[in-house]
Amino acid sequence: MAYDETQRRISLDADASLAIRTGVPGMPGSADPNGGKQYYFVKVTGEHQAGLVSAAAGDSVGVMQNKPQILGEAASICIGGVSLVVAGTALVAGDPVAAGADGRGTKWTTGTQVGTVIQGAGVGQLAVVLVRI
Repeated sequence: MAYDETQRRISLDADASLAIRTGVPGMPGSADPNGGKQYYFVKVTGEHQAGLVSAAAGDSVGVMQNKPQILGEAASICIGGVSLVVAGTALVAGDPVAAGADGRGTKWTTGTQVGTVIQGAGVGQLAVVLVRI
C-alpha cells in the first residue's frame, strides 16, 4: 500500500550507536544481518548529533531513514509523516507508538507518544507508522 505523504526530515551527524558498517551481504567483514539501525527511533546525543534511543519511552526526535556507515556521516531522520518502524512489541493498526529502550517501536503506555500505527507488525518486523514528533 502506498501513501501520498511527504516526510519532513532533518539531517544530523551519526554517533557511534548509529554508525554501523553494514557492508554488502555475504562479503567478508560484513555485519549480519546488514540492517544497521534504519527505521529505529533516534534522539539528540550532542551538538548536531543523533544516536539510538536508549531508554523506554525516551525522548525521540524521529525515525532513522538511512544507514550511516561511519561516525559523523549524515543521519536522515523522519520528524513527521509516514515511516517504517522496527517493532519492539506486537503493534496493531491504531496503536499509539512510543520509542522503546532499544530504539524500536512499542505500544505507548507512558512517556511521549511519537506516532500511530497505520499497518501493524510482529516483533522485529516493519510496521507503518504516522510519525508525529
